[in-house]
Amino acid sequence: MKQLILDYTPYCTRAAVVEDGNLEDFSVERANFRGIVGNIYKGKVENVICGMQAAFVNIGEERNGFLYTGDSLVDSRGLERDMPQGNKTFNVSPGDVIMCQAVKEPLGQKGARLTTDVTIPGFYLVLLPLSTFTGASRKIEDGKRRSYLEEYVSSICPEGMGYIIRTAADKASDEDLLSEMNTLKERWGQIRKDYAAAPEGTLVFEEASLFERAVRETMYEDVDEVVTNDATVVKKLSGKIGKPVVLYEGERNIMKYYGVSAQINHLCDRKVWLQNGAYLVIDKTEALTSIDVNTGKFVGTSHLEDTVYRTNLAAAESIAVQLRLRNISGIVIIDFIDMTVEEHRQSVLETLKEALKRDRMKTSTIGFTSLGLVELTRKKTRAPLDEFMLQPCKECAGGFVISDS
Repeated sequence: MKQLILDYTPYCTRAAVVEDGNLEDFSVERANFRGIVGNIYKGKVENVICGMQAAFVNIGEERNGFLYTGDSLVDSRGLERDMPQGNKTFNVSPGDVIMCQAVKEPLGQKGARLTTDVTIPGFYLVLLPLSTFTGASRKIEDGKRRSYLEEYVSSICPEGMGYIIRTAADKASDEDLLSEMNTLKERWGQIRKDYAAAPEGTLVFEEASLFERAVRETMYEDVDEVVTNDATVVKKLSGKIGKPVVLYEGERNIMKYYGVSAQINHLCDRKVWLQNGAYLVIDKTEALTSIDVNTGKFVGTSHLEDTVYRTNLAAAESIAVQLRLRNISGIVIIDFIDMTVEEHRQSVLETLKEALKRDRMKTSTIGFTSLGLVELTRKKTRAPLDEFMLQPCKECAGGFVISDS
C-alpha cells in the first residue's frame, strides 16, 4: 500500500510518501519560512554585469535575486523534445521593472535564481503564458494517448501560450483537462492584474504550500490514500483528487504511528546501513557530495567479485533513494567498490540510472571516470534536508545537532 502522509504542527509541516512501511519521499517546510521557489515577483533590476551575463534584481528579499541570459524554468527532462536553446540577448537594464519567478532558493551567500519564463503549474498541466513551447511527459508511454493529449490540449490552450502535459494527465478525462486549463488561465489573469497594481520589488503570487505541492507532485504516482492530521486539508481534498483522504485523530505523532519517524530521524546520518549489512558513507562538502560504498558486515556466499557486485547493486538502489529523501543536489561522486568484470560495472551503472528515474528532479549520470568513480548531477532548487533538520552546535566549531524547532 502506498500512502501520502501529511503532518501539520504549529512550527512545521511534513509530507512523506510511504510504500509498505518504507519511506520513499520526504519534504519539510518551516512555518516561518515556506521557501520562495515558484513565487512570482514584480522585480526591479538593480545592476547588470555583462561579464557574468547576469542581472541582479530586487524582489524584496534579503538578497537580490539573479537572472542569467536566457534563463528558463522549463525542464526538458521527461519531455518529448528538448527546450529550444536559441541565442538570446540580454535585454534588461538597471531600473527596468520585470515580472520574474524564483526557480532556485537562496543558498549560502547567493540570492535566489530567477527566470522571466513564468510557469503556472497544475495537477495535469503546466501553463506557459509567456512561451509557445509545448511538450508532454515521456512517462506517458502510450504513443497514441500522448498524441491525443497533445492535440486536445493544443485545442484548449490560449493562442500564443505554451503548455506541458504532466504524467498525471494520462489518467485524466477531457473534462478534467479543460477545467484545469480554465483554472490556470484565470490564475494567470489574476497574476497580471496583481502585477499591474503591485509596488516594485514585491511578491505578486505565492507558490502553493507544501501540502498542496505534495498532492500535486504525487498525483501521477499510484498513491492509494492520503492521510493527514489536518481537518482543513481533508475538507479541501476530499472528492477532488480521486483518492481517499483520511483524517488521523490519534494521540501519537502521525509519522510515529505509521512507523516512519525512525527512518526520518536517520536521514541526516553520515552512515547508511543497507539490508544486506553493507553501508554507505555520505559526506557533504562545499563543492560536491561524496558517497562511499563499503561491504561492512556483508561477506557474500561465494567469491569476492560476486560479493562486490551484489553490494554495489544494493548500493545503487539505496543511493537513488537517499538522494531523493535528503534532497542532495549539485555534483555527486560515488565510489563504488572496485569491480574487475566490465559487465558488472555496466550493470551497476544501469541499475543506478533506472533507480534515478523515480526522482522528480532532473538527474544526469556521467558514468565511470578514469579513476573508477561514478559522477552524476542532480538539479538544485530547494535547500537540502539537512538545512531544515540540523543546526550548528553551540559547543563546538563546525558540528551540528538535530534542530528542535
